[in-house]
Amino acid sequence: MRERPRYFEDYVLGEQRETHGRTITETDFVVHAGHTGDFFPHHMDAEFMKGTHFGQRIAHGTMTFAIGIGLTANEINPHAFTYGYERLRFPKPVFIGDTIRTLLKVTALEADPKRAGFGRVVETCIVVNQRGEVVMACEHVLLAERKG
Repeated sequence: MRERPRYFEDYVLGEQRETHGRTITETDFVVHAGHTGDFFPHHMDAEFMKGTHFGQRIAHGTMTFAIGIGLTANEINPHAFTYGYERLRFPKPVFIGDTIRTLLKVTALEADPKRAGFGRVVETCIVVNQRGEVVMACEHVLLAERKG
């Protein structure tokens, strides 16, 4: 990780970055189910899922989100923090053995209507698998301190 202190004014509309990949494992499924209590057969019952159009277990959406966003945590910025996530979608499933990575693009820079000393930075986050298929998309909204 690297520290890259940036104020709101330091973000550039259209700037992009891409994370490294992360292969999803059986252990990820089991650990996530244990953490969340979500033991639905879609994630945990291979025999049940053989009879579906997926043909195999699918990752929890919350796990895809946690790992996909976790991959982006390679910058520590003491002047910004997460305000929330919007427009979260999972257009394709993630399977055991898939490798995902996250593409980020700053798509909006706007004043924060509630906090004069902050601006909102919106990063569009696109998580793709090894075939380049979009498996998750959302907008990450950050509050970033303004200079001065």
